[in-house]
Amino acid sequence: MAYTFTIEDAPRGEDVQVLSQGLTAHSLAYTQVPGFKPIGVFMRDEHGALVGGVWGYVNWNWLFVGLVWVSDLLRGSGYGRQLMEALEDAARKRGCRYAHLDTFSFQARPFYEGLGYEVFCTLDNYPPGHQRFFMKKALK
Repeated sequence: MAYTFTIEDAPRGEDVQVLSQGLTAHSLAYTQVPGFKPIGVFMRDEHGALVGGVWGYVNWNWLFVGLVWVSDLLRGSGYGRQLMEALEDAARKRGCRYAHLDTFSFQARPFYEGLGYEVFCTLDNYPPGHQRFFMKKALK
């Protein structure tokens, strides 16, 4: 049988879903529990416009925080902390005992440290002249 390889800048959601389902099926033999369950907390104004949110997924007993954003006008007002705490609470209710995320030297490392996250790995020159920090936290 002949196979083709394609490089795609905008992979189709259906194709990514097939990859996810394949990994889940493979992992079930070892974990007995499916992973990669999406979770999000969103903040909207009185008109329904999204002004902040956090998104990630529950993977067995770990929460992965993938995206955190609060609009520029609302930053520094405590909403980021509230969003993160809500996400962590929801993850605890889903059986998570730990959380992890990554951030860059020009982003929010001090914010996450204030929430109890600690750096466990650093990649230098990612992007050039900066660092990427991988952080974790035990959810109590």
